[in-house]
Amino acid sequence: MDTTPPPTTARKRLNLSNLLIGRPLETRTLAHQVVSKKVGLAVFASDAISSTAYATEEILVILALAGAAAFWLSVPIAIAIAILLVIVTVSYRQTIFAYPNGGGAYIVARDNLGEVAAQIAGAALLTDYILTVAVSISSGVAQIVSAFPGLAPLRVAIAVGVIAVMTLVNLRGVRESGAIFAIPTYFFLGMMFLTLGIGFYRWATGTLPTVSGVEEMATQSLAPLGLFLILRAFSSGSTALTGIEAISNGITAFKEPRSRNAARTLVVMSTVLITLFLGITFLSRHIQAVPSHQETIISQLARTVFGNGSIGYLLVIAGTALVLLMATNTSYADFPRLAALHAGDGFLPRQLTYRGGRLVFSWGIMALAMAAGMLVVLLRASTTALIPLYAIGVFLSFTLSQT
Repeated sequence: MDTTPPPTTARKRLNLSNLLIGRPLETRTLAHQVVSKKVGLAVFASDAISSTAYATEEILVILALAGAAAFWLSVPIAIAIAILLVIVTVSYRQTIFAYPNGGGAYIVARDNLGEVAAQIAGAALLTDYILTVAVSISSGVAQIVSAFPGLAPLRVAIAVGVIAVMTLVNLRGVRESGAIFAIPTYFFLGMMFLTLGIGFYRWATGTLPTVSGVEEMATQSLAPLGLFLILRAFSSGSTALTGIEAISNGITAFKEPRSRNAARTLVVMSTVLITLFLGITFLSRHIQAVPSHQETIISQLARTVFGNGSIGYLLVIAGTALVLLMATNTSYADFPRLAALHAGDGFLPRQLTYRGGRLVFSWGIMALAMAAGMLVVLLRASTTALIPLYAIGVFLSFTLSQT
């Protein structure tokens, strides 16, 4: 019996697919699906750069367990994290030249430490990419809710909707997604450097006020300020390092000379990341920002610098929310590639190695979206609830690669 759908039905399906993700590309055009350094910064560095929106906050969340008197430690902890970031950057820059076809923790561990270490590194990275989507989108929604508290009951629904949109965009291919994501990434950078510039000027001239009207996150009981608590704050703040490896994984997506362009992009990304992270942490300390379920640290900083409800405040919130939502593109770019490597070695379903009509690993993109969506729903789009899972994978993959 012939089960082939009627031509009209097949045509409708094709037209719907073309509308959502674009017309199929010829395989011979794969070599042209590459990006420049500027677009590469948006595609592969948006995750790392956007993590500055919540890294400082997660340090303060842990320090709050010891009381507000411990908040002064946020600056020394941030400096220690920045030093670690420099070390990791130097290492991955060497990896980029040693593995010009892509050399993340999975490949490095497989070649130098063996298959067991490679699978551990790969599993940690795949988990982190899923959590990157969940954390970035949850934090982005938190920025929106800070400015518009009436949307708080819809935060989970908004987060799931954004995941769906991001999935469709990435199914269209790396060049189109890169062009789309470049605008919000550079807009966020512009607004944050403007905020830091004005904030440091007001601090230097003695006109920077302290934040007010914030409902501080309640803690059931105070914990002693010991080494363990400080290390917890350090690990939570180290989420600022997430996404550093993305460039070394995605070297093949850069224009020739690939290694040189990828290495330069990595250095620029790390420099920007350190500057933003230290600047946000320093100013947050001086405005006496506090962790809150109702308002993010970025929101507190922006309204203290620009004024509550001002155009500057709204632009900072918009830029931060956009880059956090778009930062998931790093995971969408690297999760499918890494999953395809695992599948090619026989450790994941072979379907993950197949490229779709737009020459992207469609099955990997869909698997990432479903896993992240489930996490968002289960943990109610709470960034703080997701962070502990995040930190474990970050340090595990970095440690194996550095070793």
